[in-house]
Amino acid sequence: MDGLPVAIFKASPDDFLVEELPAYPASGRGEHVFLTFEKRDRTTEDAVRAIAAVLGVDARGVGVAGQKDKVAVTTQTASFPLPIARGEPEGLLAELGELPGIRVLAAKRHDHKLKPGHLAGNRFRIVLRDLAPEHVAAVRAGLEDGARRGLPNAYGPQRYGRDGDNPERALAWLAGKAPGPRDKREQRFLFSSLQSHLFDRVLALRVEAGTHRTVLPGDLARKHETGGMFLVPEGGDELADAVARAERVELSATGPMFGAAMRWPEGEPGALERRVLEEGFGAEERLHAFSHLGEGTRRPLRLVPAELTVDDTTPGRLGVGFVLPKGGYATTVLGAVCRLVGPKKGDLG
Repeated sequence: MDGLPVAIFKASPDDFLVEELPAYPASGRGEHVFLTFEKRDRTTEDAVRAIAAVLGVDARGVGVAGQKDKVAVTTQTASFPLPIARGEPEGLLAELGELPGIRVLAAKRHDHKLKPGHLAGNRFRIVLRDLAPEHVAAVRAGLEDGARRGLPNAYGPQRYGRDGDNPERALAWLAGKAPGPRDKREQRFLFSSLQSHLFDRVLALRVEAGTHRTVLPGDLARKHETGGMFLVPEGGDELADAVARAERVELSATGPMFGAAMRWPEGEPGALERRVLEEGFGAEERLHAFSHLGEGTRRPLRLVPAELTVDDTTPGRLGVGFVLPKGGYATTVLGAVCRLVGPKKGDLG
């Protein structure tokens, strides 16, 4: 990290543009309204509360697919519970008017509430500033290599809280050594920071071993196109085929978001994950006591940016664009090729 080029990140909200890509269109019927809105320098939660207040609905009934950065200009969709008796949703655009830092773009009815994770991905357009001219070519080459072969799909500090100590706080709370949050949502958030920390530990060990871009016997691999997951065979032609497909970036090995319902790999990958869990949390049996906080899932070890564009025509300014699948972080992509200097931690919303 210390040897990476330095770039100014998020000098202004206009330097970080995010467009949420929906998983499905609104149906045009139902007791919920999907509002697509653009927000500037506001958290998702803050924007949702402001819109809900104008509509006269309880913000706790609003559904969002994902949280978006505060220091940014972002476009996303949220679902608001509005009875059909309130009329056609197009009328809401005039009703909402101009809210500070918020511009509502579209409204359409849907049958159900939007849930977390109900998105296909996000499109990013980012400006990096004050990158030394002699480093531009290296940053471009690193991004292009990442688009071809993928990058370590780390969570990083953004999931660890403002002070970076959420995993430690979670461990102390779960061990009964410190009080935990009363709010159930905050409890799940704290537990997820520990899950993220342990995933990053497994990923770091795979990167160190040079195996994060390939698949090993016993790995649980995920197909990038369909999302299907399968156990990598122990040997033979099927193992060779899986390795070749990983080389073509058609699939990637997955790592653990530990939980009682998580599917475990076998062989060497399974042994590694059990060792990380034992050292960082405790025996696997402990996960059952906390299944209400997170049942567990799998996450690809590799992040592959799509539709990469790099514009270095303006001196001192590098424009970067790419699309990431849901769960992928732009800072993971950029942080792999340069050291980002920007606002204080905790601006995600």
